[in-house]
Amino acid sequence: MRIAIIGGSGRAGQAISAELAGRGHQVTAISRHPENSVKDAAIRAVAGDVNDGEALTKLLAGHDVVVSAVMFSDTDPAALVDIVRASGVPRYLVVGGAGSLEVAPGVPLVSTAEFPKEYLTEATRGGAFLDYLRGLKDIDWTFLSPSALFFVGPRKGVFRLGGDQLIVDGEGNSSISYVDYAIALADEIEVPRHSRARFTVGY
Repeated sequence: MRIAIIGGSGRAGQAISAELAGRGHQVTAISRHPENSVKDAAIRAVAGDVNDGEALTKLLAGHDVVVSAVMFSDTDPAALVDIVRASGVPRYLVVGGAGSLEVAPGVPLVSTAEFPKEYLTEATRGGAFLDYLRGLKDIDWTFLSPSALFFVGPRKGVFRLGGDQLIVDGEGNSSISYVDYAIALADEIEVPRHSRARFTVGY
């Protein structure tokens, strides 16, 4: 497939680009700093900005899938969805956040006393983005939330998938590496199982 990644030079974007390229897909890594994108013959790094809707629409056109891997604090959900809609790309996947995942029925992680204050704004915006997507009926979207700790680490290739609840291990830890997250996202691109839904991944 031809897959465009908005935010392709970030940590998540790099891991996703590398995973998809390794599976034989053609990747367009779009970012404000394309020089930081993964170097691979299957990855085309191009300059692009979510705030330049007209240019970004043209960059996305002709792809089979769009992946958004940008900070929620840097984006407006309605504007970004309008760009995807205008591009004509049929599928839209979003690198989500863990803040909106539930730690108990009706209790999101972001509302707990332990949630780091420095991530509060980003997590709140991520939850609002998900709420916006859930109100759409004309976009085939998927929102994949990582675990609470999203980190640079080894590729294990073994993880668990969940729905709206935070995944924790037997010791109460919630984590996933960027590279294993990328596997879960690439799997979803190749075999869609969560159309117009959020799911999560963790160890």
